[in-house]
Parts: sequence; structure tokens; C-alpha cells
Amino acid sequence: MSGSSTRVDEPVSDELLVLLLLALPLAGFVVTALIGRRLGPRVWLIPVGSVVATWALAMVIVPRALTGSYGPAGLAFTLYRWIPTGLLGAHPFSVDANFVVDGLTAVLLVVVTTVGMLVHVYSIGYMAHDPGKWRFFAYLNFFMFSMLLLVLAGNFLLLFAGWELVGLSSYLLIGFWYRRRSAALAAKKAFLVNRVGDVGFILGILAIATTVGSLNFAEVFAKLPPMVASGQLPSWQISAIALLLLCGALGKSAQFPLHVWLPDAMEGPTPVSALIHAATMVNAGVYLVARASPIFSLAPAAMTVVAAIGIFTAIMAASIALTQTDIKRVLAYSTLSQLGYMFAALGVGAYAAAIFHLLAQGFTKGLLFLDAGSVIHGVADEQDMNRMGGLWRKMPITHATMLVGALAMAGLPPLVPFFSKDEILGASFRSGFYWVWALGVLVAGMTAFYMFRLMGKTFYGPSHVDADVHPHESQPTMWVPLVLLAIPIPLLGLVLGVPLDAGLIHRWLDPVFAPAEAALGLRAETFGLLGLDGGLVVVSVAVATLGLVIAIRLFGARLPGRDVEPQPSAVETLTRTLRPLYVGSANKWWFDAFYELLFYRLGARFARAAWWFDGHIIDAAVEGVARLTERSGHGLRRIQTGRVQNYALGIAIGLIAMAVGYLWIAAAR
Repeated sequence: MSGSSTRVDEPVSDELLVLLLLALPLAGFVVTALIGRRLGPRVWLIPVGSVVATWALAMVIVPRALTGSYGPAGLAFTLYRWIPTGLLGAHPFSVDANFVVDGLTAVLLVVVTTVGMLVHVYSIGYMAHDPGKWRFFAYLNFFMFSMLLLVLAGNFLLLFAGWELVGLSSYLLIGFWYRRRSAALAAKKAFLVNRVGDVGFILGILAIATTVGSLNFAEVFAKLPPMVASGQLPSWQISAIALLLLCGALGKSAQFPLHVWLPDAMEGPTPVSALIHAATMVNAGVYLVARASPIFSLAPAAMTVVAAIGIFTAIMAASIALTQTDIKRVLAYSTLSQLGYMFAALGVGAYAAAIFHLLAQGFTKGLLFLDAGSVIHGVADEQDMNRMGGLWRKMPITHATMLVGALAMAGLPPLVPFFSKDEILGASFRSGFYWVWALGVLVAGMTAFYMFRLMGKTFYGPSHVDADVHPHESQPTMWVPLVLLAIPIPLLGLVLGVPLDAGLIHRWLDPVFAPAEAALGLRAETFGLLGLDGGLVVVSVAVATLGLVIAIRLFGARLPGRDVEPQPSAVETLTRTLRPLYVGSANKWWFDAFYELLFYRLGARFARAAWWFDGHIIDAAVEGVARLTERSGHGLRRIQTGRVQNYALGIAIGLIAMAVGYLWIAAAR
């Protein structure tokens, strides 16, 4: 291993720790896949043990990265020369298997390993009676390895390798219950939609390689700014590179127009929803744009596109979540909406705020999905909130932890999403993106509304659970992770986010984002509680509180102990008044129907027409030329007798013809 770290006391041990982060879940996957079936009920011991050990190693590495022990550039080292290719155009080019651990990597490691470990523990109880649990735990370990490879990669190609492995493991986990047709189709849909975005990602990587002659992050980010400043690289070209990278990010993070796979992915087991589609995998797109911030900062037009797509996805997904009745789908669209918030933050240059929101949502959404799984488990696999109600008595721990998550999602202080959300809104307003701020505030109110609609329908009011179902609290292996995830949510914001715009997380991430912020001309500003910043906070909290109060009023989410009916007349009146909007929201604004029409039905007809044209026109023309050539050859073959006198006669006739022709031309003159 060749190291480039500034840390000199124990470079080898640090590098080995990073490699062990990858080796442990990979080993757990291999062992579980090979012998897991034979281990019986204790099959979870190896995969869970490997992830717990991975988390412990991460907790050794993360403090060193965040406190600057590795230097401003972090720990960077090369394991070996992966692809020695020589020259690429005018540039010497090769690809190394190299790894980087800096502040951005460290924050992602906290989310991935912590939520991943708790999901593994939760799955012990959730999957206890599933005969294929050995496959499930093997896939979970494989996902952990893939996600860690993505986060630790030191160049775009190695990141892309982890990116694709994450896609594969997602496909396996979403389609885990593959005998159920809906699960198999959802897995296929997720895989194909992500490949659409990955085409752009691949082209972006190729553009970087041919432009810079390297794919290593440090080299690319160092060489591109001078090339743009000198005019060697036109603005349209750097914008094209940024937008191509964005294509991959939109697919993985399920942003418009590649958002349609995520809600269907809820067909997988609920721990999969918590691990992949709430806390880790869908954050990969946010991580990619944040990691490539020096590129995006050179392309202001591309950043505007990022902000526009992000805030549109946020409000579109929130509007759909308002009317869904499947508890997991409400949370799925909430995930889409909050990812849109993160992309909007990246687009306005609030990089640290976006990663802060990623951290906040990682814990909050992980908690909410595991809570949803606990509810589903306790009511005999029912997911329709209209067939729940009154569960707070039967499931007190699940109720309490989900209430923490719902309040956090509503963006109320002092819970951690309040700090990250308001930092994003404040940065948008100060940067002149007033439309991002206005829509973001609206989304905050909608989020509070649909979260307490979910709480009201699920936990409060009279019970609508079937008479033969006996709701009950989950076993300790399921509720202990809920408590462990709920505890940090009220604390992290105070520890990391105070003061706003200058909290501890900013000091961790400033070395990573300083070049991009300098390129954008951003300057550090002090948060003023009594000035504009304080006013913006008051507005967002007031709108969120209003959404919460309206939901409580409409859906009976009153204090436990007052199990009164909701207000059906008010709900029906509101639904009838806003009928067109309600129908559109309930039908997910017909995106799936439109895509089916465009790509499946019209696409199939176009493919059939192309097949007919190929078969009847192209093939017929080629075959006609072949037949003509064959017949001509068959006719010419008759004069090839092999007799010299015949050839002499032919020569004589040719000479006579030439002589006659010459005489005729001479006479004509």
C-alpha cells in the first residue's frame, strides 16, 4: 500500500482499519451465502457480528477524520494499480484502487454503519420465521460492503463499482420475496430505472477521463478549475460533465423524473426499506453531488438545475404523501421529498447543510421505517392505515418512538431535522433563491400535515383493526433499535447544529467544501436570531405548526386517552372541495401511467415497427443484393471453362472489338 496521508504515527494501522471496514461485511456475505442454510435459527450470528465489528471499526476511524488527525485532505492511500492503460488521448492515464477518508466520508460512515447495524439487529426478530432468512442476511451484508465501497472510494471509477454493486444488492433485497409478483416487478423496475441514470453517469466519468486524464478525486478537483479559468475548458463542457453526473444521482436518489421506482420498492421487507430506501442507498446521489461539488461549483447553470429538480421533487412527493393510505408508501414519498430538500440545498451551494440534513434524515427515516415495520408486525402484516387506529395502548414503545420521529419530520425544535431544514431554507433565501425558500416552507407545512395524519390514523382514535387480529408490541430485538435510534434525534441538533450555519458539523465539513464555496464566492455569515435569519425560522416553524394542528383537527390525532372519532364531515368536505387535486395526488399525478404509456405501450409499438422495418426493408435489401450477386456469379461461372483455346478466342474477339471501336471513333472525327 502506498499512502499519501499526512498522518505519520500509525499510517499502516489506519489503512488496515479502512480495508477491514470493507473486508468484514464481505466476509460475512460470503460465509452466510455458502453455509447460512445449514446454520438454522442462529444464522444471524455471523452477519450481525460482522456488521457490529464494522460499526466498532468505523467509530475508531470517524473521530480521527473529524478531528483533523489525518490532515485537511484526510486519509488517502492507494492499495494497488487497478487499470494500467498507458495513454488516453494526450494524457497518461491509469486507475488505482485508492481510498479516501475525510469529513464527508466520516459523516456517511456514521449513518451507514449505525443504521445498518441497528437494521441487522432489528431483522433478527422481524425475519425470525422466514425460511429464507439466511439469504436475507447475506444480502444485507453484501449491501453494507457495496455501500461502504461507494463511500470510501477515492476515484470516480471505484465509486461507480460500488454504485453498481449497491444497485445489484438493492435488486436482490427488494425482490427478496420474489415469488410475489409485485415484489419481482418492483425489483426489476428499480434496477431498470437506475440503469437509465447510470448511462449518464458513465458518460460523465468518460468525459472527466478524456478531459483531465485522471479519475482520482484529488487530481480532478485540482486540475479542472485552472482549465475553466484559462478558457481551456468551455463553460458548456463543464456544465455537461456536471449534468451527466447529475443523471446518475437522480436515479439513485429517486429524483424527478427517475423517482418512480422508490415507492414500489416498499414491496421488500421493511428492514430493507429502512436500510436502503430511507437511510443509506438513496443518499448515494446526494453524496455524489456533494463529493463532486468542485465540479458543480464551476457550472452555475447546472447548480440551478439541481436546485430546481430538488425543490420540484420535494413538493411533488409531499403532495402525493398527503393522500396515501399505505403506511410505508407515506414514508416512501416523504423520503423522496426530503431528498429533494437535500438536492435543493446542494443547488444553492449549502453543501454542509445538505449533508447535515442527510445525517438528520438518516436517523429519523431509519427510525420511522422500523417503527412502521413494528406496527405492521403487530397487526398481522396489515399496511393500510384505515384498518389501524387506537394502537398507542397496545404498542406504547413503538408509539413513543414514532411520535419522536413524526415531530422531527415536522421540523419542530429542538429535534435535529429542524436545524438542518431551517439552515437549508435560510441559505436559499440569502442566496437569492427565493422560489426555493417559498416552496421549501410550503413543503415543511405539508410534511407536518401528512406525518400527523399518519399518526392519527395509526395510533389514535378508535380501533379499526380486524376483530381476529390482536395488536401487540414487538419483541426486544425489534424495539431496542427503535429506542437507540430515537435517543439521538433530540440531541444531535443541539450538539452539531448550534449555532446555525456555524455548528460543529460545519467545522467537520468545511475543509471538504471550502474549494467549492470559494469558487461560488460564498462567504461565511453569522446567524442572527433577532434579524432576518430569526424571522425565517419563525416563518418555517409557524407553517409547520399550522400543518400539524390542521392534521390533528382533521384526523383525530388527539392526546392518548381521548379516543374520539376524527372529523369525517370536515375531511369529506375538504376532499370534495379539492376533488381534482385529491384525485391527482391519490393517483400519484399519473406519472406511472404516463411512463407506462410512453415507454411500455408506445415504446413497444415503436419497437415492433422497427422490427418490421428491419425485417422487411433492411434484411430484404441485404438479401436482395446477396441473391443478385449469387445469380451474377452463377452466370459468369459458365465462361470459366478452363480451356486455353476458349480464353484465346475471347481475347481475339476483344481485340477485334477494340479495333472496330477505334476505327469508328476515328471516322466520326
